[in-house]
Amino acid sequence: MTDPRIDIFELDELKEASHLDAFRKLLFERGAFYLREDDRIKKEHQKAMDAVMDLFENGTAEQKNALRNLTPNIRRGFSDLEAESTAKITKGGEYTDYSMVYSVGLSGNLYPSKAFEDIWTSYFDRFYEVSKDIAKSVLRAADADLDEDIDAFLECDPLLRFRYFPEVPEDRCAEQEPRRMASHYDLSIITAIQQTPCANGFVSLQCEVDGCYVDLPPLPGCMVVFCGAVAPLVTGGRIKAPRHQVAAPSISQRVGSGRTSSVFFLRPKPDFRFSVPLAKASGLDVDFTGDTATFGEWISGNYVNLRSASADARAAERA
Repeated sequence: MTDPRIDIFELDELKEASHLDAFRKLLFERGAFYLREDDRIKKEHQKAMDAVMDLFENGTAEQKNALRNLTPNIRRGFSDLEAESTAKITKGGEYTDYSMVYSVGLSGNLYPSKAFEDIWTSYFDRFYEVSKDIAKSVLRAADADLDEDIDAFLECDPLLRFRYFPEVPEDRCAEQEPRRMASHYDLSIITAIQQTPCANGFVSLQCEVDGCYVDLPPLPGCMVVFCGAVAPLVTGGRIKAPRHQVAAPSISQRVGSGRTSSVFFLRPKPDFRFSVPLAKASGLDVDFTGDTATFGEWISGNYVNLRSASADARAAERA
């Protein structure tokens, strides 16, 4: 059952501003909504998911090693289970993200085959197109006063990350560690998510609404959209960038709790410059001392190899 405070919209409705008052209220108060998908992106998602899950489940160690990113300041290729930690980045704990990841962007991508590349390039291009349409509707609804044309602003530096959350072991169940991924807001203009359900019905994705976390279950034919931290920076602080997290199942819900999440981050170019006082006033965690900073400077703190010896040891024990 969905939370009644998280509305569902059609993209054509947003483009035509047919529910502008309701949409604007949602952006300012919650910053999260569902959006119905068209048939094309649903098909592209299915093909891309089939290809990457085959890699995750059947790829050899040699194939995966060839896809590991060796450049620390970008996200590309394959990341191992527990190789990343949102908790450490956000200073919310020491635990790792219980997921493995495949990432692509505009360039510098790593593919296991030409067939895989064709599938993922088509998927990325379609998701980028849809995400720009969503962001344009969001910014126009908020009367964004951009210094440059919105279309030019949205020709940016996108990132697509496919996460596979396997069933958690007992030491990562909610009784021991409540989250598979720590609470955070996204460093993006908007983030669009195509998620699959847990086989046992457990709902993992949660969003903060009115001071508490509510479930965002997968809805057939819908994606989840979060406004990212850049949205308040280009709208005078009007749009909310909601915190969200990935909850861990209890021990009784552990079996059948695997899920996937395909996440498109529509991010500005690295040279996008923002007001540091506005960021702080909007509740964003920035520690710059000057009046302005660039997005590239802000996001650089996320590109750290966080895999620790203890994570390696735990992964070895579970193998």
